[in-house]
Amino acid sequence: MTSSNKIPASEITDPADYFNRRTFMRTGVVAATAVATGLVYRRLNPVSTGTVDTPLIEGLTTPATAAVDNNFSVTDPPTSLDHITHYNNFYEFSTDKEGVAAASATFDTQGWKVSVEGLVRKPKVFDLDDLLKISPPEERIYRMRCVEGWSMIIPWVGYSLSKLLNAVEPLSDAKFVAFETLLDPQRMPGQRRRVLKWPYVEGLRMDEAMHPLTLLASGLYGRTLPAQNGAPIRLVTPWKYGFKGIKSIVTIKLVARQPRTTWNESAPNEYGFYANVNPRVDHPRWSQATEQRIGEPGRRPTLMFNGYAEQVAGLYAGMDLRANF
Repeated sequence: MTSSNKIPASEITDPADYFNRRTFMRTGVVAATAVATGLVYRRLNPVSTGTVDTPLIEGLTTPATAAVDNNFSVTDPPTSLDHITHYNNFYEFSTDKEGVAAASATFDTQGWKVSVEGLVRKPKVFDLDDLLKISPPEERIYRMRCVEGWSMIIPWVGYSLSKLLNAVEPLSDAKFVAFETLLDPQRMPGQRRRVLKWPYVEGLRMDEAMHPLTLLASGLYGRTLPAQNGAPIRLVTPWKYGFKGIKSIVTIKLVARQPRTTWNESAPNEYGFYANVNPRVDHPRWSQATEQRIGEPGRRPTLMFNGYAEQVAGLYAGMDLRANF
């Protein structure tokens, strides 16, 4: 990567400074927090109260009435739809969290296709409808922890990524899964700026990708996925920091070697390939021991693997989690 893609440390706000300046209120105006991992955000305004104009997903109820599957869902109250859809990191549209919804308002996903390729017996380019038909949609309420130190509880809609991977029949040589976001600066105006190296790319180890918690999400709150949250299809790995959840996916490729990933490539000393939530491994410039739940006052302790240790710790048995951060 060229030096023009590097993000100067002088442009990044220390989270302790930011969070100590403001507190969250349960009602009224929410003072949005941010730890800029890319650029200094402009002074944040109260969270928008705009509506989300996306259709409900047929056959699904809202989280308030849906039965909770304890195998996958947490019991924490979900973060409000307004906060989830108006406080977003999606640099392809804007580096301003509260500007992403407006910047992506006209994003059109008509004719979307996802290529699943590489070390598989049955590579295929899926139309979105065919992709969604692979498995009935499931509603899962997951914790989401951003590397910046804030968190949400999000009721996603989707199905385990393993169901798609099984449909294309991975070869034995496939050890990793690489993902790529749409590259289209006309539709994604943030890609006209060299904030990161485009297109955005991410990756998982094969066993991580096949874990039942790993979700291919197409909706939230019983609605189709809004553009600002990664429409029409995105990855959700709830035990990892949010930047691993690549959005607006167009390519999924099974490969033999560890793929490059955007934030690790941008700042390898700060963002590892694994990016597992770990309160004992700090970011080089801030602690990860606590987090700020959006919509709540005060801070809470960060849970190991974001609270999913019972399900995923075995994936990393014997690994040095500080070296493989």
